[in-house]
Amino acid sequence: MSDHHSHGNGGASHGSMKSYVSGFILSIILTLVPFALVMFPGLATPVTAVIVMVIMAIAQVLVQLVFFLHMDSSSEQSWNVMAFAFTVLIAVILIGGTVWIMYNMHINMIL
Repeated sequence: MSDHHSHGNGGASHGSMKSYVSGFILSIILTLVPFALVMFPGLATPVTAVIVMVIMAIAQVLVQLVFFLHMDSSSEQSWNVMAFAFTVLIAVILIGGTVWIMYNMHINMIL
């Protein structure tokens, strides 16, 4: 009557304790590095600090996606990865369009 292949989790993979601890340690490191850069400025220009913090933020998101949300290149995750990519695309279009419109409004209001 019941199928022994069904585990009730919808095919989702669960991580091991080692992967969760690795993800947690990486998350802590990727949080402390930008914090240290802000508290103890050692970089010459603010632009360099922003670039490093943006890189750390992107790395933090990737660590969260891989270690805690278990998004990878497996066939079971293909729909989740495509949905995430679509979400990122929509966010980039919305934010980029908003910045573009606000910039054009600023330029046109000055003239």
